[in-house]
Amino acid sequence: MFKNIGIALKNDQENGDSLFLDSLLPILSKYSEDIYAEAGSSLKASIVKELDFEDFVDTVDLLIVFGGDGTLLSSARRFLDHETPILGINLGTVGFLTDVNIDNFESIIKDILSGEYETEDRSLVSATFLDKTLYGLNEIVIHSGSYAQLMRYRLTVDDKTVFEQRSDGLIVATPTGSTAYALSAGGPIIHPNLDVWTIIPMMPQSLSSRPFVISSNQKVEIKILSGPLEDAKICADGQDDVSAKYDTVVAISKMDKSLKLIHPKNNDFFEACREKLGWSLDITKNNSVS
Repeated sequence: MFKNIGIALKNDQENGDSLFLDSLLPILSKYSEDIYAEAGSSLKASIVKELDFEDFVDTVDLLIVFGGDGTLLSSARRFLDHETPILGINLGTVGFLTDVNIDNFESIIKDILSGEYETEDRSLVSATFLDKTLYGLNEIVIHSGSYAQLMRYRLTVDDKTVFEQRSDGLIVATPTGSTAYALSAGGPIIHPNLDVWTIIPMMPQSLSSRPFVISSNQKVEIKILSGPLEDAKICADGQDDVSAKYDTVVAISKMDKSLKLIHPKNNDFFEACREKLGWSLDITKNNSVS
């Protein structure tokens, strides 16, 4: 069971958020006396002990992230090497990763700190090219770097050519990423228990080009052939673009490490889809004829 609880917040917090979080911490303190935040935190509650980063990651055995999926992704990148389990409390909008609603905060915290929880390992994807390696929880994106201008590339899987085509770019998404940017690009929703990747051409020139799904254990390479700018761009989880020269080969692989997410016992992925994507809405109620 978890004893030392770490708190992580989004960096651009507003005053209202900070005051709101301070009001939740007394609830948390009812079930744990050891609550920590990184030095410099905006939290004002006296029950929170501040530590520098190294002491913080060495001390906490559960990280509670307050925010949206972007905040959780940012925290996951910082704490991945320490394999600290993460519980996400949703203060954002969609929130597939931060799946705990603040309305149920006390009952869920009580259950989880009593040992009533599920642990889920989410796989990560990496892109290796030249002397660089990027990794992402959601996706790797290779793109032209210029709005509405196409790049040309060749995709191979297990040393077999899939296609050579022109498009704005290419997305390689994990199941976690299938409900993020990949969903906006027209990809399918993938259950997080599956060990697969979705490959999605972005705005392809070919009308027959479609997303497809492969095992994440397969060998994937993308050779960047040409584009509108001097370099193509490679991005992981919406972080800063990294430039890559043409004729660069980008190798995509699954990382050995995984992100450990903590969920309530009754966690239901399909319920999250219904709630976040509006699947359960009855459109007749919103479009009644007077």
